Amino acid sequence: MEESESVKTPEIGKLNESLPYLAWAAALAGLVGSLFLSEVMQFPPCTLCWYQRVAMYPLVVIIGAGIVMRDPRMKTYALSLIVCGLAVAIYHNLLYYGFIPETLTPCSEGVSCSSRQLELFGFVTIPLMSLGSFVFLGLMMFLYKPKEL
Repeated sequence: MEESESVKTPEIGKLNESLPYLAWAAALAGLVGSLFLSEVMQFPPCTLCWYQRVAMYPLVVIIGAGIVMRDPRMKTYALSLIVCGLAVAIYHNLLYYGFIPETLTPCSEGVSCSSRQLELFGFVTIPLMSLGSFVFLGLMMFLYKPKEL
């Protein structure tokens, strides 16, 4: 029984070490994807999309710097932004899918936060992609157990 436990430990350790890299890749994909949608596809971002970008873009630098410097506090810094972005993404999806009335939207000028610009496969929307990204990032950072210095 001890052999099976010792075999699992290195695998879990390697998985744990790869979590920040997966989170960094997801944050980078979110940054590149949002810029592609707005700059190449010409979908102007709404107010809530901008707030989510404010939470997503610094994660590329924070997680990347945490990986390079092996800073265990990176998890705390990243999770604080992820929780903020996740809260906005949840609100945006509730608004987009009609659970919250449009009268409670912060989008008074410009593009409406509930406008339908893109729906991949009939259900994957821009707000849903953002929500999925923040959920994935949150899981990666929550599960990551940094080594103490």
